[in-house]
Amino acid sequence: MTIKKIREFIRLLSKKDMLVNLLLGFSSGLPLLLTSRTLQLWLSYKGASNVLIGTLALIGLPYSLKPLWSPILDRYKILPLGRRRGWLLLTQIGVFAAIWLMSTLNPVQHIQLMLFYAVLLAFMSASQDTVIDAYRREILADEEQGLGASYYNMGYRIAMWVTGGLAVILAGQISWNMVYKIVSIGMAVGLITTFFADEPTVEHVPKTLKQAVILPFREFLQRDQSVIILLFILFYHLGDAMAGNMFSKFYVQLGFTPTEIGVVAKSFTPFSVTIGGFLSGVLILRWGTFRSLFAFGIFQAISTALYSLLDVAGHSIPVLALVVFSEDFATGMNATAMIAYLSLLSDRKFTATQYALFVSLTNIPRVLFSSMAGYFVDLFGFFGFFIFCACLALPGLVILYYLNRTAQKTAATA
Repeated sequence: MTIKKIREFIRLLSKKDMLVNLLLGFSSGLPLLLTSRTLQLWLSYKGASNVLIGTLALIGLPYSLKPLWSPILDRYKILPLGRRRGWLLLTQIGVFAAIWLMSTLNPVQHIQLMLFYAVLLAFMSASQDTVIDAYRREILADEEQGLGASYYNMGYRIAMWVTGGLAVILAGQISWNMVYKIVSIGMAVGLITTFFADEPTVEHVPKTLKQAVILPFREFLQRDQSVIILLFILFYHLGDAMAGNMFSKFYVQLGFTPTEIGVVAKSFTPFSVTIGGFLSGVLILRWGTFRSLFAFGIFQAISTALYSLLDVAGHSIPVLALVVFSEDFATGMNATAMIAYLSLLSDRKFTATQYALFVSLTNIPRVLFSSMAGYFVDLFGFFGFFIFCACLALPGLVILYYLNRTAQKTAATA
């Protein structure tokens, strides 16, 4: 690499828009576990059953349904900050309010109200994600999407460590309610970033709500292999999504304390995910998107299967550290590649709606199929369950292989 290229790479790394994506990634990642794994852990220590823990995944339905209201985010400007930043501010305030409301309840005495606030949080969080995804696609050039995805994913995973690692450690010392109050203050990162970020400049904006609803879907469905692409997006994360839904219950069943889970199972996340995500961004530049997705998908399946080793080892801190580090590292690589791929699939004229559609398909396995995870655990036991989840990666990899071969043939005949 020449001195000029090194300087250009350093300039790109320190670009304001990259740093904004890092901080918005933190804002995006903060709410997710508060309605999933962290909430499951809270309820697990309250004696919730495997079936209840599994069905809590349905709280995440707004992440899959957000294409229903994403055209509104594409079409309308609601605040003087601009179309993207205005919606960002509104959704971030909503996320803060929902977390705070959850912190005021006893989940045993007010389970229905707690679940209502959790669904509200998921709705506001999914809406924030839609705007952030559109913002990243519009503010960065095509060649910057891979690195931008890496920055976003690093911020996202650091936030997940805060709510999945630090929060659990704190829960061993103070009440869960106080933990949720403290975490809600973290939304200040996103709010401050929104005020200092630049508003993207987009040449073509839908002029009517009808255009915002119809044109994004029409444009995508007219592409070659559109249905196959949707199937790939749907199946690619099926296995690791289902496995992840039962991690908290698995740790508790093996006898790990909140402190052990927080320190060992969660404290590796910032390091492993950051390194994995950054390495992914670099490898995408060298290998290309398809090859990276295939390699990282295999690695993700292997890391999921490793959890069966922990089931055999039992209450083993070293084995817990090994499998968690592997899973986090693989997730950092895999998520970065997928974000970059989905960004490039999205047309800049309909960014929020198309990206929301793609992301919602990746969330369907986590929400619908993952809700059945508790039944599979009862059926197979945890050892067989994690092997089963690893095998579920195969359909997505087969579809990806087909898409890659088709793309190569098309390029060769062009």
